[in-house]
Amino acid sequence: MVEALARIERGDAAPAEDRIVRLAPKPQAKKPRDRRLDVFRGLCLIMIFINHVPGTIFEGVTSRNFGFSDAAEAFVFISGCSAALAYASGFEGAARLWPGISRMWGRAWTLYLVHLLVTFWAIAIAAAAWRFGGDSTLFFKDNIQALMRDPLGTLMGLPLMTHQLGYVNILPMYAVLLLAGPALIWAGLRAPKATFAASLALWGLSAFFYLDLPNFPNPGGWFLNPLSWQLLFVAGLMTGLALRRGERFVPRHPALIGLAGAVLLGAILWMKLPGGGAVGSKIVRFLLDLGLPRSLADFDKTYLSLPRLLHAFALVYLLGALASVRWLCNSRWLEPLALMGRIALPVFAFGTILSFAARAVKEVSPESLWLDAALIAGGVLAMWALAFTLQTARAAAKAGQVKPA
Repeated sequence: MVEALARIERGDAAPAEDRIVRLAPKPQAKKPRDRRLDVFRGLCLIMIFINHVPGTIFEGVTSRNFGFSDAAEAFVFISGCSAALAYASGFEGAARLWPGISRMWGRAWTLYLVHLLVTFWAIAIAAAAWRFGGDSTLFFKDNIQALMRDPLGTLMGLPLMTHQLGYVNILPMYAVLLLAGPALIWAGLRAPKATFAASLALWGLSAFFYLDLPNFPNPGGWFLNPLSWQLLFVAGLMTGLALRRGERFVPRHPALIGLAGAVLLGAILWMKLPGGGAVGSKIVRFLLDLGLPRSLADFDKTYLSLPRLLHAFALVYLLGALASVRWLCNSRWLEPLALMGRIALPVFAFGTILSFAARAVKEVSPESLWLDAALIAGGVLAMWALAFTLQTARAAAKAGQVKPA
């Protein structure tokens, strides 16, 4: 090695093996995580938890009270963006496709297992509230009551994901979207605009013809229809693929920023201005009388109606276009949110289980603002504690201090 270095310093010709080493491409530095995704995903997890404990005063401060969309839309968009950043490398260039496909499908399998775990915990908590608390209210809500009406059909539908409980229906939709993820990423890497256009067309078809995946044993379709919600997921995917290239899927433009701000302001006035709701209802009724499908003119969540979709797109565009948002998300004061966002799946599952436990406590206890505050604050703190514990364990395992489980 010393002799080789001396020859290089003298300008002598280096041996072939030395030239190979010097000509070999340097490994690319890993890009830092985009903290905006982690911070907003963590915020979404908190708002979803609060909204899953209905009847508390804290619901009034979540995003759904200030616009047409809520934390679920933001969560799905962020999930699409994160999926592109995590899995796209397996579909680029001449890479063998199966490793990339298996990673995404493996994640979908994990989501399925977590969904079953959360579902049966929710049923167990409702049953415990009835048996030990003497209150059957929770057991006869959110599709849990189907166990009494059609136990055999329900026990078949639960593992098939055709029977979903209320507040426990986002993971099945996400799992289905991840199954389609490899094809979407492959297409998005080669023709992002055409991929988004096809996604938009599918959303329109599902809205006009009320296309949905079937339920069993109940009639109807999925509450969060994957054929509609895929548009937000695909938009997130295309955004994530552009971020990997250091670009934007939708360019930053003052006119678009102003339009997005106008949409968000209009939604706030609709929701909060005295009489705004009445005027808005007349507008919706007028559009429906013109023959526009309800899934386009109303605020239907199943088919991701047009007002909800436009509001969600305006929100993510504005937050993504403002430099001040990136600066704020990089603040160390928001690290608790970022931490929860990095450990999103365990935190979401734990938060969903905690929300059912909190509802059970509320059902068997007198109404109390202090109780609500304790349940919400305690739940959020427990979610953060889980994230902190898992992050610490991962860091220790990576450092070789302990063997990973």
